[in-house]
Amino acid sequence: MVEGVKEFFTKYATFEGRTDRKTFWLTVLGLFLMGFVIGIVGGFVAAIAGIDNEVASNAISAIVGVATLVPSLALDCRRLHDINKSGWWQLISLVPIVGSIILLVFLCLPAVEEGNNY
Repeated sequence: MVEGVKEFFTKYATFEGRTDRKTFWLTVLGLFLMGFVIGIVGGFVAAIAGIDNEVASNAISAIVGVATLVPSLALDCRRLHDINKSGWWQLISLVPIVGSIILLVFLCLPAVEEGNNY
C-alpha cells in the first residue's frame, strides 16, 4: 500500500503506462485511509483553534481534493490502459449514476495482455 501511494505521488502527472489492479486498489485504500486520518487531525486542530468543525472539514477536503485531482486522473488512466481502454473513458463517469458504475466495472476488470485488443 505504501509503495502504491508513493508511486501515486511520484508519477503525479504520468498518463502513460499501466497500473495493475492490485496496485491500483491498494493505492485507493491508502488514499482513503490518509484522507480519514487527515480529517480526524483536522477536526482536532479545529477544536483546539476554536474554528467551526464543518468549515475546517470543508477546507481540508477541498485542499486534499485539489492536491490529488491530477494524480487520481493519471492513476485511473494508467489502470484503464491496463485493460486496453483509452484514458478518455474516465469521462463516462460524467453520465449520472450509470457512468460511474461502468467506470467502476472497468477499473475492476483484470489486465489484458498488451498484444490483445478487444
